[in-house]
Amino acid sequence: MERLRIVFMGTPEFAVGILDTIYQHNYDIVGVITAADKPAGRGQQLKYSAVKEYALEKGLRLLQPTNLKDETFLEELRSLNANLNVVVAFRMLPEAVWRMPKFGTFNLHASLLPQYRGAAPINWAIINGEAETGVTTFFIDDKIDTGAMILKASTPIGDNETAGELHDRLMDLGKDTVIKTLTLIENGNAETTIQVEDADIKTAYKLNRDNCKIDWTKPGAEIHNLVRGLSPYPAAWCFFNDNGQEWNVKIYETEFIEGANKTEVGTITADKKEINVAVKDGTIKIKSLQLPGKKRITAKELLNGMTFSEVAKAL
Repeated sequence: MERLRIVFMGTPEFAVGILDTIYQHNYDIVGVITAADKPAGRGQQLKYSAVKEYALEKGLRLLQPTNLKDETFLEELRSLNANLNVVVAFRMLPEAVWRMPKFGTFNLHASLLPQYRGAAPINWAIINGEAETGVTTFFIDDKIDTGAMILKASTPIGDNETAGELHDRLMDLGKDTVIKTLTLIENGNAETTIQVEDADIKTAYKLNRDNCKIDWTKPGAEIHNLVRGLSPYPAAWCFFNDNGQEWNVKIYETEFIEGANKTEVGTITADKKEINVAVKDGTIKIKSLQLPGKKRITAKELLNGMTFSEVAKAL
């Protein structure tokens, strides 16, 4: 049995949970690769990725290439003498990188592949109203999330579970799955399954302003799923319009109450505790939201200092 020498590649908090588990299991992490520092916030100060912060804390060798095909970076990567790359929430790798180690490069993806290949699998599983999702480890090839699968682990999705809540559960599920995958590779027992292409495969498209906007003409269950699938980040949004004033509002938590509704779609009604929006098959109750320049608050907190007129609309 050859001892694994691992290069870990990742950027966000999700990846940190996996990296920490590998570290706690005493695997030899010879290098960590993460995104370059980026300016953020009003002061545009350079912000470290979550993975960089962890690597610095643990004293791990850190690389932050801007070009993964740059020969200087490739030489530095070779010098680490890794025999396995582990990738979690990073970016597409050139062949020169994923083919480099003896045992190849495997990725942990937060879906049950081949479903939800792409950038936002956790969000889209909830947005599309799936009852189940999971994680998959697979060997990387020259396409996005299409490589031969090693292990899968599944979990149900709660009816009102948010993307943030599911993110944390999948990170825990991913920890166990990655360690099992490492054990298989280390012992020479990793068997793979080729992904079968199917017309019913759903894609986890990158989130943007357009696909995060609420369309109040949609069925209430779809609107509720969009909100929870984008909560807490990047958050579903819409406009509130009242007597000529308009606010760009982020909505984080809703409840869908199904039933006959003769009120015009998008109409806002509110009392001292609740904000309700009429949809074609019922009512969306808004529980928490955020107005421009303000922090996230509950509907009750907003209504302590704000009232809506009879012509208020959600657009």
